[in-house]
Amino acid sequence: MLEGKVAIVTGAGGGIGRAIAIAMAEAGAKVIVNDVGASLSGEGLSATPAEQTRQIIEQAGGQAAISTDSVAEWASAQKIVQAALDNFGRIDIVVNNAGILRDAIFHRMTPEEWLAVINVHLNGSFFVSRAAGEHFRKQESGAYVHMVSTSGLIGNVGQANYSAAKLGIAALSKSIALDMQRFNVRSNCIAPFAWSRMTSSIPTDNNPQRLARLAKLQQMTPDKNAPLAVYLASDAAKAVSGQLFVVRNHELFLMSQIRPVRSMHRAEGWTPETIAEHAMPAFLPDLTPLQKSGDVFSWEIV
Repeated sequence: MLEGKVAIVTGAGGGIGRAIAIAMAEAGAKVIVNDVGASLSGEGLSATPAEQTRQIIEQAGGQAAISTDSVAEWASAQKIVQAALDNFGRIDIVVNNAGILRDAIFHRMTPEEWLAVINVHLNGSFFVSRAAGEHFRKQESGAYVHMVSTSGLIGNVGQANYSAAKLGIAALSKSIALDMQRFNVRSNCIAPFAWSRMTSSIPTDNNPQRLARLAKLQQMTPDKNAPLAVYLASDAAKAVSGQLFVVRNHELFLMSQIRPVRSMHRAEGWTPETIAEHAMPAFLPDLTPLQKSGDVFSWEIV
């Protein structure tokens, strides 16, 4: 499905990024495997993870090159895109997957923990997308696939930085889709469920409910997310842009996006008192429940 195309996959040294890079190579794309080789918290640097992904691709007969530049700086993000041009002569696909975690309860989260996650996830997605955007515009084609999370789309505990960044990426993707549609450029998001470095830190004590949950999570291997990424990057998805998808093992979901739920009109306008007396009682039955991702996706994994 991707024959003749060149893809950049950030954070491709392991997990979901590696699975997507391998799948895109299997589908015919030449792949820039981007990974700084950092720990889950963003510390340390190593070319080994990216090199391992490249070797897997090449051993299967595909073509790949590595980039160890960071997505979190504008200049280095430009180098990632330039690596595609230098190695393969063009760029057709960007998969924004690179990410780190610095989880903390909101009232204990430090500015450093906030900025570290925002810089990699949100700023990184903008920087790499923007660097590729010039080439997409000139050639009047291109596809973005951004990895988001139900932590942002729905909510989660202890992830204010991560949730804000991921919901920000969803808005970024919609803006790209709107701004770039006249150049035949598409932008979509995938919120993946997968057992990877980002979920393996869940406590593994002897709590039966927690152990049962872990067993279910481990069924959701990173490669389950790759087919949708390949499809969205392909010409077969030419009519799909500005959308939010979720992959949960063998389930695919198209997510709703924010739209008005109810409206109230008062000819003379509103006061705080009339809002309390009339508007809010009418709105109360339709208020969005304060739920976490696990509350919404509560049924057994299939």
